[in-house]
Amino acid sequence: MESKRINKYLSEVGFCSRRKADEYISLGRVYINGKVAELGSKVNMDDEIKVDGEIIQNTNKKRVYIAFNKPVGIECTGNPKVKDNIIDFINHKERLFTIGRIDKQSEGLILLTNNGDIVNNVLRAENKKEKEYIVWVNKNITQDFIEKMRKGVRIMGKMTKRCYVKRINDNRFKIVLTQGMNRQIRRMCEVLGYRVTKLKRIRIMNIHLDINVGEYRNLNEEEVKQLFNQ
Repeated sequence: MESKRINKYLSEVGFCSRRKADEYISLGRVYINGKVAELGSKVNMDDEIKVDGEIIQNTNKKRVYIAFNKPVGIECTGNPKVKDNIIDFINHKERLFTIGRIDKQSEGLILLTNNGDIVNNVLRAENKKEKEYIVWVNKNITQDFIEKMRKGVRIMGKMTKRCYVKRINDNRFKIVLTQGMNRQIRRMCEVLGYRVTKLKRIRIMNIHLDINVGEYRNLNEEEVKQLFNQ
């Protein structure tokens, strides 16, 4: 292995993203050959790398990319101290982490991988990729509501981007976003006097939700290419 930065090494072996690796390093939890690692430290094939006392090895494992249908009540975190976290729920043999997130009260499509190096690249392209949702609200949907949602709503001090919105029936609509503000759809609806009663993400780019709640599948070759094309 050629010499490389410790954060890049930890992401390439699927331990965590580079950003998370920098957090571990800053907290003094990463050791190289028995010495505390520093931000920017480099490692090579002969080095022993430990995080929290666990030896991290580069075994050239196959990259895993999965689509998961997240149930309501599952938290999109890998923190083992958080009850009902997504990693424990899936219980995959590989060390996975999420690409993006869905809030605890929502369900639907979320992507996970053991390739930490790609996560930040995908997230940086957050405002370029489409994400489609079906949303249920607590009262009849008016044309005025649809038009205002399409044009953008001021939340968290800024206007949301114009987006595709289509009414499905009295209390259900479809929306396609190209941005990922925190609890964006729920906040938009609240501003307009509506309360979301159910929210399901059914598509990310051309990756569609086609599995039962609580199940996952591997992405096919074309779907994986979409991640790298970002």
